[in-house]
Amino acid sequence: MLKAGIVGLPNVGKSTLFNALVANAKAQAANFPFCTIEPNVGSVSVPDDRLNLLADLSSSKELIPTRMEFVDIAGLVKGASKGEGLGNKFLANIREVDAIVHVVRCFNDDDVIHVSGSVSPVRDVEIINLELSLSDLSQVEKRRERLKKQIRVNKVAQVEDDILAKIYLALENGNSVRNVKLNDEEMRLIKPLGLLTAKPIIYATNLSEDELSEGNSYCDDVFSLASNEGAESIRISAQVEAELVELGKQEQLDYLLGLGVSEGGLNSLINATYRLLGLRTYFTTGEKETRAWTIKAGMTAPQAAGVIHTDFERGFIRAQTISYNKLLEAGSMAEARNRGWLRSEGKDYVVQEGDVMEFLFNV
Repeated sequence: MLKAGIVGLPNVGKSTLFNALVANAKAQAANFPFCTIEPNVGSVSVPDDRLNLLADLSSSKELIPTRMEFVDIAGLVKGASKGEGLGNKFLANIREVDAIVHVVRCFNDDDVIHVSGSVSPVRDVEIINLELSLSDLSQVEKRRERLKKQIRVNKVAQVEDDILAKIYLALENGNSVRNVKLNDEEMRLIKPLGLLTAKPIIYATNLSEDELSEGNSYCDDVFSLASNEGAESIRISAQVEAELVELGKQEQLDYLLGLGVSEGGLNSLINATYRLLGLRTYFTTGEKETRAWTIKAGMTAPQAAGVIHTDFERGFIRAQTISYNKLLEAGSMAEARNRGWLRSEGKDYVVQEGDVMEFLFNV
């Protein structure tokens, strides 16, 4: 399951956002620093209207969306990398996620305490990013120290040390590991370190309800910073998300349209995460169930089959494939077959967004 860690300074709206995003979440939300100590974890169904339409078409007994996990990680402060505010414990929680959602306060409210005494989103972002970088520097130093004993007899250790030397130099110069050019094998070697600045990041600018549609100057500054980093950025309102939880689906749509936005924060966040990580969705459908599957862009048909079960990949023969739109146009799989729209794809086929697939394989 895809896992995203929600981070930021204390009192920027992380736990309020988490509570709103995750059904039945019980994260405590209060107006004081370090309200959250242990990370709160919850999973959500990834909204996808295509799933419902396919299930109707196949008269499926069960509908199974793909899921995403959110981890609400306690607020970080200046000095976190050295243990300030239980920082070492909190940073360790971030190492386990696939992507970081950095919630940045972009609203003024005298009733909500700011840990630094004033609202300054770019400064807040820099505090968090510096602590993540300092933590990575410490990790790299410790790993290189251990590698010293292995380098003389282990060529792989020398390769890893060379990579880490390049990373260390980048971190010292204020860059993140994300911006260091590494190939797939190099990334594989450093993955066990769980380097924080290697993780893809989404800046979620937390706005008041009145400013959600157009944003404000605070929000603009964060969007500019994200663009320069090659990161994703979205506008979100923890206040609005908390209101949406209490409404039915149609009421939610009406409320959002009244605010001048087309989707809620959950959709915005999931879409940004999928873009950032280069993810795609394909479907399987039949009378028993219609199900969505998440894969990496560029995966071949056997690799996509392996997401269902490793035996499917090992014994792959071919995949019966049709695009979602074509299947809806045909009205049924049988009619799609009659029209010659159902394709037989082999091992080299790269799965496309929205493909509906049935795999043939040897056990």
